Amino acid sequence: MSRRKQYKSDFKAKVALEALKGEQTVSDLSSRFGVHPTMIHQWKKALLEGARGVFQRGSSLKFAEVDEAKIKELHAKIGELAVANDFLSGKLNPWPGK
Repeated sequence: MSRRKQYKSDFKAKVALEALKGEQTVSDLSSRFGVHPTMIHQWKKALLEGARGVFQRGSSLKFAEVDEAKIKELHAKIGELAVANDFLSGKLNPWPGK
């Protein structure tokens, strides 16, 4: 079973911008970059949809605010789980030499 080819975001943006320019046809871009024309159409559409949000005020593309209390709570939970894991692994293997 073959895996799908993964493209980096900067490559996708470059191809989509070339498609938006309209200087070459999609089939020309497809052969130039080695990408299927359907992918170029999808990347172009995604670029146009994403570009709308760049210029909106109060856009939802804000960085997530860090909640220090939540981080401390999660670190404490990780510690509890690590201790419980160590305890249980010792109980499940009472004779380590056998």
